[in-house]
Amino acid sequence: MDSPLDALRAARDHARRRLAEVEVQLAQLRDARGAESADDEHDPEGGTLSAEWSRIEGVRVGVLAEMAGIDAAFDRVAAGTFGICETCGEVIPQGRLEVRPTATRCVRCAERRQ
Repeated sequence: MDSPLDALRAARDHARRRLAEVEVQLAQLRDARGAESADDEHDPEGGTLSAEWSRIEGVRVGVLAEMAGIDAAFDRVAAGTFGICETCGEVIPQGRLEVRPTATRCVRCAERRQ
């Protein structure tokens, strides 16, 4: 089984790849929006380019938030606080960190917050 740090590295790499894919999609939409023949408001085949832009931008914002969480986890590693619950100060179980390496709370505190 991977260590939480390996999981963090893998998550960061995966998020970077997803961000690159989303940015390509946004660039393609930017090009399509600039085309003079793109009359998406009257296209009977589906949603508008604007709706697609909003959807993809939402994905991009989500990936950026995920990357910020991963960066924060690496900051906790550097500070020596990785794996310590920010609420109660107890150790976050290894299994939880393997599944969710960006976790900042132990299971008990995370359940209470929900």
